[in-house]
Amino acid sequence: MVSSEQRRKQLARDKHRRQLERRAQRRRRARMRNIGIAAGAVVVLSAFGAYAATGGFASEEENKAEEAPSPSPSSKAPDPCGKPAKGKPNGKTWEKEPAMKIDTSADYTMELATTCGDITLDLDAEKAPHTVNSFDFLTGEGYFDHTPCHRLLDDRLLQCGDPKGTGEGDPGYTIPDENLKDPRLKGNTYPAGTVAMANRYDAQADKGRDSGGSQFFLVFEDTQLPPDYTPFGKITGGMDVLKKIAKAGSVPDPQTGNTAPNATVVIDKAEVRKG
Repeated sequence: MVSSEQRRKQLARDKHRRQLERRAQRRRRARMRNIGIAAGAVVVLSAFGAYAATGGFASEEENKAEEAPSPSPSSKAPDPCGKPAKGKPNGKTWEKEPAMKIDTSADYTMELATTCGDITLDLDAEKAPHTVNSFDFLTGEGYFDHTPCHRLLDDRLLQCGDPKGTGEGDPGYTIPDENLKDPRLKGNTYPAGTVAMANRYDAQADKGRDSGGSQFFLVFEDTQLPPDYTPFGKITGGMDVLKKIAKAGSVPDPQTGNTAPNATVVIDKAEVRKG
């Protein structure tokens, strides 16, 4: 006859065995889950490689389904930039495009004081009045202050202007495409020194025109792109800063396809000046 003590010990052994079996099952499920995640990452990277090879350029949200230039090399280099100034993006948004206040016959300059050095842009108010007016308004609101430049593509383009730093931020309104017939865009090439708008245009579906917001890109090497992105200025100072950023490289994010620069590029202060 089995004593109560023997029965208690047997029940304890059975309970311990069940606990071990459950732990083993959890480990097996975890291994399978990790294998699935790794396989998914490979699929994402492969898809992004194909996606990146064809060469479009839009906001990061739209680029998840659209084409973009190939990512920069994944080599990790020392960060050539300093620490950002204290503060964070104000995150303001507006319901509609600001009223036109700029003088389209005047000269406008945009100064970007970044953690990597100063960058100076000459803005073309005559050919891109809506875009320049919007940038004049946004800088006056401090919209770009403390915002990161979140994408470095193909060591040729640096994209900035998103307070979220994800490629999905915007000021709450859109502005029309402008100056797409600029004679400088010969052979579907945005020449080095071009400043242009990112947007959400889907060339395959021919949808998303006039969808520019606040994100813009700085071209520092001649780059093949379809003429779908408003060119609204040129880089007149700080090309050495951009080269320094490019030299530090970038690493693609397998989840989003974004290629954030290794350099800590933050716009501490942005200002548009007339004359």
